[in-house]
Amino acid sequence: MDQTLPPPAPSETLDGPLGLVLAGGPVVWLLIGLSVIAVTIIIYKLIQFGLMGLGRATKVEMAVKLYREDRRREALAAVQGAKDPASVTVATAIRGSLRSDVSEAAVREEVERVATEELGNLRSHIGLLELIGSLSPLLGLLGTVLGMIQAFRAMEAAGRNVDPSILSGGIWAALLTTAAGLIVAIPVVAIASWFDRSILKIAHTTEDAVTRIFTPDLTRWTESSSDELRAANA
Repeated sequence: MDQTLPPPAPSETLDGPLGLVLAGGPVVWLLIGLSVIAVTIIIYKLIQFGLMGLGRATKVEMAVKLYREDRRREALAAVQGAKDPASVTVATAIRGSLRSDVSEAAVREEVERVATEELGNLRSHIGLLELIGSLSPLLGLLGTVLGMIQAFRAMEAAGRNVDPSILSGGIWAALLTTAAGLIVAIPVVAIASWFDRSILKIAHTTEDAVTRIFTPDLTRWTESSSDELRAANA
């Protein structure tokens, strides 16, 4: 009597994280590489955001308030040395306003250039993060298709002596790559979206502050305003 045991199912031989990676094949290794790149970018951006002090607009608000009170040098001192885009842009606008040899149009142009550069630096590498989030599910699907092809080819080679475990083992190993792609993509897409929303908020804060630097405060009611209104109604 033949005592040879049948080959164990994939779930018995490929146990643990390393086994799952080996079962997924080269596509899973590629997804691991992409996940390492994504984690590196995320850590870098978090450090960059933290060093810039993003999310704290108190210096910008104070500078705008002082500037509108005609305390321009104090306003410049409030944002001097700050590294966030709003503070750097507002400082450029205030310095331009203090120079009598530069026209307002030239100051506005320089302020726009600085704002674009600062926000561009803040957006650096986020495009790559979004690309990883988009490609990961597609790579996972590709791995699944390739795995299914291999499983059906194994069935064809077995002929009439088809073992159902061959098909089932091949299918779960193929679906593993889709799961790996989604595991990489979901957090990457979510974090990239958070970065985008944060940068959009910073851009709005910067635009609002610069606009208030270049325009008069129409909410303030001064004595001269009252005199002009009385003269207009006379």
